[in-house]
Amino acid sequence: MTYAIQADGLVKRFGEIQALAGVSLTAEPGTVLGVLGPNGAGKTTTTRVLATLIEPTEGSARVGGFDVVKEAHKVRQLIGLTGQYAGVDELLTGTENLVLIGRLLGLPRREARQRAAELLARFQLTDAAERAAKTYSGGMRRRLDLAASLVGRPQILFLDEPTTGLDPRSRNGLWDIVRGLTGDGVTVLLTTQYLEEADQLADDIVVIDHGRVIAHGTPDSLKAQVGGQVLEVRPIDERDAAAVAGIVGELAGATPEVSEGLVSVPITDPGLMPAAVRRLDDAGVTVGELSLRKSSLDEVFFALTGHHTDEAAEEIEAAADELARAADKEGASA
Repeated sequence: MTYAIQADGLVKRFGEIQALAGVSLTAEPGTVLGVLGPNGAGKTTTTRVLATLIEPTEGSARVGGFDVVKEAHKVRQLIGLTGQYAGVDELLTGTENLVLIGRLLGLPRREARQRAAELLARFQLTDAAERAAKTYSGGMRRRLDLAASLVGRPQILFLDEPTTGLDPRSRNGLWDIVRGLTGDGVTVLLTTQYLEEADQLADDIVVIDHGRVIAHGTPDSLKAQVGGQVLEVRPIDERDAAAVAGIVGELAGATPEVSEGLVSVPITDPGLMPAAVRRLDDAGVTVGELSLRKSSLDEVFFALTGHHTDEAAEEIEAAADELARAADKEGASA
């Protein structure tokens, strides 16, 4: 199979800091590959390598069939990139921002304006087309930034945490846009910290922690790794939570999580639920809530790493970016 994106053993060091420690991944054409992990995991560094912004220290990668180091110029003709923060020129209007990108890509002026109008309409920005980007809301800027990455009609699009800082409505709007892009045959690599985002959009997911791939699969297959379902029990009296945890933990053969009186434990046998009810009744525990649901990706991540995605992670990425900026500055001055 010819992959749209293929990376093998990517290692990236910035001085003594190792941001990537052997990342391998693949994405099939016309799909969304979610790259999931906390701050400092190596997601942005992976994206920068694949987008030819930095070279790997070791390993190799091909995007659109071209080597990202030896054939970087060919890769750049196929890709679009939207970073974590909107990169639009705030002094230019929406139209001017997109026309500028089109002209830099070599489009004739008329074609650049036509493409700008088309994208502004697609991203519901026509009414704000002649306004300076500095007057746009956060969601509008993100949509304009994404539109800018599509001016050149890329076959492969890198979205590096595109919904960071957006309100739920704006986030849902961008999700709809991503679904539309894959419907048009565009391959998307999406890095995100949001579990729901990966669950909603990704055909396949790669989980990265501390520069290493620790899991790979579809959302459902990853959830199945932690039992597939979760039993949740909340006793009427919060003081009974310890007793509930002991009972359901023994039945499930796993250590439950207890949070504000709610006891959660992964299970593999749905028949455990009535058994738990009988045991709790025998113990004289009155239950206020009882439910059985699918595992979440956050629970998958916790099972794999021992911490949730919203907990503080080692800031490898920030230090790596700082070293990269220093290297770029040194190269420019030379």
